[in-house]
Amino acid sequence: MRKSKFTQNQIVGTLGEGEAGLPVAELCRKHGVSNATYYQCKSKYSGDSASELKRIKDLEGKNSKLKRIYAELALENTAIKDVLSRKFLRRQPSAL
Repeated sequence: MRKSKFTQNQIVGTLGEGEAGLPVAELCRKHGVSNATYYQCKSKYSGDSASELKRIKDLEGKNSKLKRIYAELALENTAIKDVLSRKFLRRQPSAL
């Protein structure tokens, strides 16, 4: 995925200018973006402030870390169950 050349704070600032009453065409020309890009950013970031975006980014980072930890523990748990089941099968006397 291509990274934006604008930071989230810059995007929120630009959207704030648009909400303040600056015409979209002039705003896009000033910042060097297309109308489509402006409206995509508006749909994604509308109503968010810079502090909310920072908080969301932090939460997403913590969430991905927790998912990684869970995946490692689930894999370890599966391996332990596999080893225990093999030991259990070896110790059972044959039914013949």
